[in-house]
Amino acid sequence: MHQFIHRACLAVLGLLAAPIATAQDYPATQVTLVVPFAAGGPTDKVARDLAEALRKPLGQTVVVDNVGGAGGTRGAAKVAKAAPDGYTLLLHHIGMSTAQALYRTMPYKVPDDFEFLGMVNDVPMTLIAKPQMAASNYGELVAWLQANKDKANLANAGLGSASHLCGLLFMQAIKTDLVTIPYQGTGPAMQALLGNQVDVMCDQTTNTSSQIAGGAVKAYAVTSSKRLGTPALAKLPTLDELGLKGFNVSIWHGVYAPKGTSKAVLDKVQAALKVALADAEFVKRQEALGAVVVTDARTQPAEHRKFVEAEIAKWTPVIRAAGQYAD
Repeated sequence: MHQFIHRACLAVLGLLAAPIATAQDYPATQVTLVVPFAAGGPTDKVARDLAEALRKPLGQTVVVDNVGGAGGTRGAAKVAKAAPDGYTLLLHHIGMSTAQALYRTMPYKVPDDFEFLGMVNDVPMTLIAKPQMAASNYGELVAWLQANKDKANLANAGLGSASHLCGLLFMQAIKTDLVTIPYQGTGPAMQALLGNQVDVMCDQTTNTSSQIAGGAVKAYAVTSSKRLGTPALAKLPTLDELGLKGFNVSIWHGVYAPKGTSKAVLDKVQAALKVALADAEFVKRQEALGAVVVTDARTQPAEHRKFVEAEIAKWTPVIRAAGQYAD
């Protein structure tokens, strides 16, 4: 009997010591970076570059796991419910601040169910149109949209997508409601635009830069506060300078861990993220996509959290005014 009790006590002590050992040894095996969207999309491109940049400071392979569906909430929910051991992380975009306004029921709460690790980048948006669009400049485009608002259509990559959110804000800014056509992802939406099946779209530079550079679409403006420096986008004016004062939309990305992850593990991931964001090859690849790597205080967990909370306050009234919800 005494031997049984002794063994039981040792087992309990072993369980109590395990998290400490795990934190000290972290990471002892590969880390999974969940992307809540399909492979090949803008966020997936950022994730794969980041995974490579994180591999060096973490000393382990970082595997990208695409868990798409439900506007990014399915993948985010997977991470929220994962073991809080640092081996399952989330890379998510602006959807972290908009999902709770878009969906009537949610499997998690932001910011309650996540640990915030830091921002990665800011990705400006571009206002583009089909190849056969007659408008040669922004003024002509808006005039055409307003004159044809009953038949003009605006494509997006689905409810809660970056293109959906930018489109909502654009329609409010020009005081014109257009027919919106949601697609199952960025790829199909872009293909519809390239095929002249839809008229306009507002989407991330990570998805549009190559199409603009190749002349496959018509480009009118960027949504950043100042003009961009990349060759494909340098000549595009900002919507602010074209008259939509204060129009500044960027689709940022951040890294998260499940709530309850130990501080020791969080510190290691955050330190690795800091190294990754300074990696010259990562910065180069992001710049090629028109993205700007974050270097300010938002790379720190507390400022990251504060920024997301401010974004929730910004987007919730925009979405509710549009009356667009999903079950």
